[in-house]
Formats: sequence, structure tokens, C-alpha cells
Amino acid sequence: MYGCLAIVCMSQDSQHGRWTVSSSDDDDEHLPPSGTKTSGSHRPAESNHSPASLVAVTAPVEVKPEPIKPPVTSLIIGSEARQSAALNQSNPVKYETSPSFAGKRKKEVSDSAGWALSDSDEDDGDVKKKSVSNLPKQTPHSPNTKKPKVEKERPPSPHGRLYYIDEPEDFFESSIPCLNDTYRFYLNKVTGLDKKYNSGALHIRDILSPLFGTLKESVQFNYCFDIAWMVQQYPSEFRDRPVLIVHGDKREAKARLVQQAQPFPHVRFCQAKLDIAFGTHHTKMMLLWYEEGFRVIILTSNLIRADWYQKTQGMWMSPLFPRLPKGSSATAGESSTFFKRDLLEYLASYRAPELEEWIQRIKEHDLSEARVYLVGSTPGRYVGSDMERWGHLRLRKLLYDHTNPISGEEGWPVIGQFSSIGSMGLDKTKWLAGEFQRTLTTLGKSSIRPDPPVHLLYPSVEDVRMSLEGYPAGGSLPYSIQTAQKQLWLHSFFHRWKANSTGRSHAMPHIKTYMRASPDFTQLAWFLVTSANLSKAAWGALEKNNTQIMIRSYELGVLYVPSAFNMKTFPVDKNPFPVSSSSSGFPVPFDLPPTCYSSKDQPWIWNIPYSQAPDTHGNIWVPS
Repeated sequence: MYGCLAIVCMSQDSQHGRWTVSSSDDDDEHLPPSGTKTSGSHRPAESNHSPASLVAVTAPVEVKPEPIKPPVTSLIIGSEARQSAALNQSNPVKYETSPSFAGKRKKEVSDSAGWALSDSDEDDGDVKKKSVSNLPKQTPHSPNTKKPKVEKERPPSPHGRLYYIDEPEDFFESSIPCLNDTYRFYLNKVTGLDKKYNSGALHIRDILSPLFGTLKESVQFNYCFDIAWMVQQYPSEFRDRPVLIVHGDKREAKARLVQQAQPFPHVRFCQAKLDIAFGTHHTKMMLLWYEEGFRVIILTSNLIRADWYQKTQGMWMSPLFPRLPKGSSATAGESSTFFKRDLLEYLASYRAPELEEWIQRIKEHDLSEARVYLVGSTPGRYVGSDMERWGHLRLRKLLYDHTNPISGEEGWPVIGQFSSIGSMGLDKTKWLAGEFQRTLTTLGKSSIRPDPPVHLLYPSVEDVRMSLEGYPAGGSLPYSIQTAQKQLWLHSFFHRWKANSTGRSHAMPHIKTYMRASPDFTQLAWFLVTSANLSKAAWGALEKNNTQIMIRSYELGVLYVPSAFNMKTFPVDKNPFPVSSSSSGFPVPFDLPPTCYSSKDQPWIWNIPYSQAPDTHGNIWVPS
């Protein structure tokens, strides 16, 4: 079980404010051992396991020069959070905050709907799951205060509903935007940025708009869903078109998900099979079937508003794939990267009758314009040639077959960037510098096994504190103290999150990227965007004297290799915004070279207190 965390609004009673702590029955020391089955509140986590979802939201208070005495409220984290929040609701606070990084908020009544956390990747039995709960409404201060209508509710955030600003209409695209058609790799729009840095980026409303096709049906593969919010992102003319939700929820969580969809009869469900303990359905993909054809989006965002608001996220958006002529052969419409074959194989791995009609639809379309390779993970233990179908051995095989050795490659650093971290073992040789590094350093059929620099990007405490969201951004960076203490050796690899080139230094990353860069960081040997964090659960781990690989979770990403673009390497675009439709430079989402942690920097750990300095909203972060 788990202890709880509280974000508290500060008063004048101490240097950084008086605070209170919410209670829960959770206790970190009573976790099931890895490999055991879970039930009840021990549920599989996003990419693995750490504390559960946030509820009991609080409105932010800006720090003022003059002492003020705002109300003291808290955020609870823990598997018992929903129940304790429902039983212990205090009256909501109604006031405005001063402008901050995110701008001015509307005055409205905060309520008690839950906020959901993001990915977690711990292999040692720390279990966390995120879902949006439907808690009872709080009683307003005044009987004259009208309760907001359910259909107009905004999904909650760690700051409470007061946190969200309604984006201006020109935030969304009204005509086909200027996009980089070379790579088709895009970042999400971020609320509060200079317009320049959202030009050529996409919001979910843009992706689902009629600009990209006349939608007939869609499938949403994801980990976390706010169904009502998701439905609202579809344009009104497509809002009743059939949607299939592919998820990994079981038991109570599945019941809650189905309950969310009760007002929406066009929403159906497909439960992904998770037969290995602590596995999750972490894949994030959209299949969009249009009157004009078919499109695939592979992305890093959950289907909740917080993930599309002030975080750095990424996606690959396919071209519009046209329908094949009737009578085409079974192998027609294949790309040079065998994208069609691999997508069909990935969908078949679900063994789900609900996906059969989509498998047939994909067979009827021409996917030959795809220029990326699919890199997926599906739960299971694989031997023989099947070991190279999924996980990091799939990536290794692709790099072996489709990249070329480079002179001086021992000086080409490997870069990994992620939002959650699993247990790596007692030292680097156990997995990271062993099998995983061998994969990441593969370049063609070279027999050389170099030991290049490894740069791992993960936000520091200061990165989180100064972010657009403030400390609550750390709710989507679930690296626990229990895991961190067992692998202090890992922290010497860490580099800051800095993204001035994309305007996103203060938008904490939920994107996951891996790449191989030249010594001067101007060229890339390959680039991968994926749902997979730095964990054995996501990528797989060798077993039985390297004769078997075990993967716990579903993951999906796309690999870019220069040969598929008739290039030797990808030039790095140092100024990717505003976007140019013909740029040959690859838009890496963060600054290169990466900035190493200083002696004062610490990796963000989400279940220890940060009370010495307030964040950008005047809050501190206090676990109980």
C-alpha cells in the first residue's frame, strides 16, 4: 500500500507556509513481491508500478509580497484516495489567482472529481494506476451557487479545475496547418507558449478535425481515459461516430471505465489481455478510418486533458493511406519498412475479436507511403526467432538490418529521454549497461561493441519546481524513493530537461525518445519516439541464460532510420519552430548537447517532500 502526498496552499505561519497532511491507510512497506498476482487496490501501473491516482483537488495560490492567509487544502495520492476524499470533502474555495506562467484563471467552484497521474515504471512491485473517478460533488458555500452541469465539467488537474484556461479559438487549426511532411514527427501544442512554438504542433482537436479526413470510425489505444473529455475532442459532426477503446483495466477499474461511457452509446471497449503480473496496456495509438482512407497516429499522450495541456508530448502521424483497388493481392500496399505487415502482426497479438474488422480494413488500404519502422512490445515470454519480434531485441534487429557502421562510432553518444524509471538492478551491468546498451549501440553489422557515452534525460527537482505546472508536474514523473535508493549509480547518467529550441523547457516531458547522436550533436544515426519508458517491463529482460526474453507490457513506437529517407544521417534542426514544411533537419524535442546534472541537482522523486521553496504557483509538495 502507499502513503499519501499533499500539495498545500501556504499561509503566513512559516517561511514557506503552514501545511496539513491528508491521511490514508496506505503503507509503502506492504507491497506484493514482484511476480505475484495482484487484486483489490494493488493494480498494474502505467508501464509498471507506483502510487495511485490524485484526488481531492486544490486551487493554486500565488505567492504575494504581502502576507496572505489562503485556505489550506491538500491533494491526496494513494490507493485509498478516492474513498477518503469522498468521506472527508471540505467546502470548495472560490477565488481568483494572480497571473502566473500559465496565465489568469477563471473564477469558478472547484469540485472533487479526481485527477489522474501518469506513467510509472517500477519492476519491484510498486503498483499505481491512473483513472478519472466520479466522486460526489462538494456542497457549495452558498445555496445560491449553481452546481456545474456534468457535461460542461473540465477534467481535473493536480491544481484543481481552477488551473485550466480555455484556449482561445485561434489555438486550434481552422485550415490545414504547415507541417513537416518529411518526418511527420510532431509535438503537442502547449497552452501558454508563444504562438511561434505551437505553429506546426498539434492538439488532439486538430488531429480529429475534418481537416485531416471525414471520420467514419476510430480506435483509441491508451492507458488512461477520461471518456467525456475524449468525446468532446471529436468535432460535433463526428461525435457520435463509433469509437472502440482498447485498454488494460480489470475488475473495479474496468467497471469505472465502462461507467464513464454510459452516456455515450457509440463507445465500445476491448480489454487487452495482461497475463503477466504488473504488466500494463501502455500503448498509445489512434486508428482513424475516413471516407477518404485510413490514418495511424502513434503518440505519447493519455486521453486526459492534463496530458494535452502543459506537457511536452510527441507523435508520429501517418500520411492518409488510400484504399486499395478491389482484387488487390494480400501483399499489396506494403511499405519498404514493412509497416503494414508489422502493424497487422501487432494488432493480431491482442487476440481480440473486436479488432478483427480493423485488421481487415487495414489489409484493404495502401500503406506504402509509411517510412518508419514499428517497434512494439507485447506481454509474454519469447524464445528462438520470436525473441526478435518485440521489445528491445526488436529494436536491436532493426538497427542491425537497417543502419550502417559509422567511423568513430565509439564517440557517438546514446541518448535516452523518458518520464518514468523502473528498477535497473544493483549496478549498471545488470540490465542498463548490459543487454539494453548492447541494443542501443547496435549500428549495422559491425562486430565492434563500443562503449559510447550514455546520456539519460530526466527532470531535476528544479526543472519540476519551475515548470508551467509547478510541483504537480511531478505527478507524471513517478520515480519513487524506494526505487531510487536501490540504484544511486544510475543518477550519474542523468541530464536536465532543457528545451529552449522548442520553447518547452518549462513543459515537463511525458514524451519518450531514444537516439544516437554524433559527437558534435549535429547528426543522428537514428531516432525513436515511443510509449516505452526506461524499464524492463516496457523493453523486456533476458532470462534463462539469454535464451528467453520476458516482456510485461504493451508498448508502441516508431523508429526513424536514415536509409528509409535516402539519407546517411539525419541533420539535427537546431531551430525547429516555426515549422517549415520542407525542412530536412530532424526536430529533436529538447536541446542538444544535453546538460549534465550539477552537484546540486537531484532527480525528481515524487514521494518525498519539497517544502523549502515554492513552485510557480506558490505551492509546496508534502508527502505524509
